[in-house]
Amino acid sequence: MAAETAPPTLVTTDLTVGGMTCAACVRRVEKKLGALEGVTATVNLATGRARVEHPAHLGTASLVEVVEKAGYAASVPAPTAAAESEVEEEQPRERFGQRLLVTALLAAPVLLLSMAPSLQFRNWQWLCFVSAVPVAFWSAWPFHRRALRGLRHGAATMDTLVSLGVLASFSWSAYALLLGGAGHPDMRMPFTLLPGASHGVAHIYLEATVGVPLFVLVGRRLEARARRGTAAALRSLAELGVKEVTVQEGSTERLIRAEQLGVGQVFVVRPGERVATDGVVTDGTSAVDLSLVTGETRPVEVSAGSSVTGGAVNAGGRLLVRATAVGGDTQLARITALVAEAQAGKARAQRLADTVAGFFVPAVLTVAATVLGFWLGAGADVQPAVTACVAVLVVACPCALGLATPTALMAATGRGAQLGVLVSGPQALEALRRVDTVVLDKTGTLTSGRLDVTAVTAREHGLTAEEALRLAANVESGSEHPLGRAIVAHARGSLGEDAVRPQALSGFRATPGNGVQGNVEGRAVAVRAPGEELPGALGSALAGALEAAHTPVVVHVDGRAEAVIALGDVVRAGSYRAVDRLRRLGVRPVLVTGEDAPARAVAAALGVEEVHVRRTPQQKAAFVRSLRQEGRRVAVVGDGVNDAAALAGADLGIAMGTGTDVAIGAADVTLVRDDIEALPDAVRLARRTLATIRGNLLWAFGYNAVTVPLAMVGLLSPMPAAAAMSLSSVLVVLNSLRLRHWQPAPAPAGRPRFPEQRPANPFFPESTRL
Repeated sequence: MAAETAPPTLVTTDLTVGGMTCAACVRRVEKKLGALEGVTATVNLATGRARVEHPAHLGTASLVEVVEKAGYAASVPAPTAAAESEVEEEQPRERFGQRLLVTALLAAPVLLLSMAPSLQFRNWQWLCFVSAVPVAFWSAWPFHRRALRGLRHGAATMDTLVSLGVLASFSWSAYALLLGGAGHPDMRMPFTLLPGASHGVAHIYLEATVGVPLFVLVGRRLEARARRGTAAALRSLAELGVKEVTVQEGSTERLIRAEQLGVGQVFVVRPGERVATDGVVTDGTSAVDLSLVTGETRPVEVSAGSSVTGGAVNAGGRLLVRATAVGGDTQLARITALVAEAQAGKARAQRLADTVAGFFVPAVLTVAATVLGFWLGAGADVQPAVTACVAVLVVACPCALGLATPTALMAATGRGAQLGVLVSGPQALEALRRVDTVVLDKTGTLTSGRLDVTAVTAREHGLTAEEALRLAANVESGSEHPLGRAIVAHARGSLGEDAVRPQALSGFRATPGNGVQGNVEGRAVAVRAPGEELPGALGSALAGALEAAHTPVVVHVDGRAEAVIALGDVVRAGSYRAVDRLRRLGVRPVLVTGEDAPARAVAAALGVEEVHVRRTPQQKAAFVRSLRQEGRRVAVVGDGVNDAAALAGADLGIAMGTGTDVAIGAADVTLVRDDIEALPDAVRLARRTLATIRGNLLWAFGYNAVTVPLAMVGLLSPMPAAAAMSLSSVLVVLNSLRLRHWQPAPAPAGRPRFPEQRPANPFFPESTRL
């Protein structure tokens, strides 16, 4: 028996495609690339990029050759150009601006004289003709060139329509001037926006000859500027990179290029400078601003041992940082790559629009020829017949169809990245909009995933809570137990670094399973597990900690119980608001976890009514499948390896950015900032984005549905048709651009929908107090 042939290895390649002007171009490039065996391609008009999945043996040179044979320019983008999401005309931007300026200067007198009969002087039409010749051939040459190139490849695009419209109006005007009597020195021509019979008055259409290229070029210019705006967030991420960095080698410092920095090297970050790459602080204390990287609005305090992210701004003191990741392995590079990948995708609605556009231009050419024949066959003059035909050619451009979705996606994914929400692509946005159930993990998702002090309660007529905490932290400074480290860290954060002085500790002794004891400032201090009945407030605090599934320890000073310290996995600051806002959005929260009592306590505190405890990773995945079988659209939020199966099996997987690489890899959406409140923001952004896309497509289809019939029946002449066509594309892009300024909803006024259950305590973290 012959051995089975292994399937070819597939790789993904990005290509920059030049010369595309409308959705018909997109459709043609996708069709040509897709004709290759084993190749699938997604082309984005707004970014000018093609994402091609192809067998590894098929080189990029073959892909470039196919695109060029289709009539378009193609190249493999340089790695440093990944953030350049906008694509201009084939000529440089400066030459484009020069062409537009010359066209405007030449077109101005033609438009003025043609539209104002009172200004027409002897032989005015010949002046207009001389001005129109360079516009018809030089200014409109990019349209003619691409139309000819498409003709050679059997394709018709927007440039075909514009080129035919310009040539038709110019040819008729030349005929009227040279052979039709319009060249008489004393000829006067009335102006009307509606085509009609000449009634013996010679009529020329030089205003359409110059107006069509002028308005299309202006529209392209405005459109290009607006499209650059939709990619501003991605460019701002790229600009966060540092070009030079100061590295420390022993007692000396030297300046090197950022790309020369290696893992393990120590570099200096002075106040006001950006952190060059991901790393760990080895010396110094400061506050770093992560707002442009993760959307975190408040500066984060860092000191020795703290992790810092490349691109963050050092807002305080001098830091020494040891690099832990460089180049494409950094968090900033991964964020930029994820955003770029998301913008390369295509929503289902856009695929339909591109398919329609592929047949749209040939249909318009057929309609234009039919209109011309019908008008002439009905006995109309040649002039209104030609005018109606040209108006149909000019007004029916599928440009807005091609821009409707990608511009909205570019703006939305960029804005999401600024707010700390990374979306893998348009399919994830569509799924996020439809989600009605969110399955939440507890540890690392609703809670911080680390042990922390939740309450410090002192006995009546004894030491204060501050004093008891300080003494407990000093005796615990000799311990490596997680409970001890949590108490020390909380004391330093609440009372200051000077509150804990290991040198003040003597006679330290640890008893496994019971606690620690020692002498601090001449006092015998012990921190032990509870073993005896405690009086008054201490007894109540102990019972409350056990009820909340927290771990209590008792602080004894000179043989007397002075305080109870409760420790637990602290609920994230935004979890309360996130759960409440999800309910307000019509999304049902469900808590599914492997724990029992702690999970029930967290659910009760957050007001999550549906709780499933003691679930293994396999049971989590099975539970998600059962919800989907009920017809619910399910999103799963998690951060650990145990969540990966459930994340992959849901309609939408959402990973916490502080979670494991396995969880992030299985997710469709990543919440970069350490705040689950970004989840309802992501849902609202997805809904706004899909609403914007629907509005864009409705406008694009509705525009053609209205203007083409008006042009067919002679109610729209070529010049306003050109203005309307250009305006349609600009309006679509400007509508998408509004997503750049989208803001998360403020916290709802009033109390949450679940009751406050925890009493105020000066040592309970304010951000986690109900």
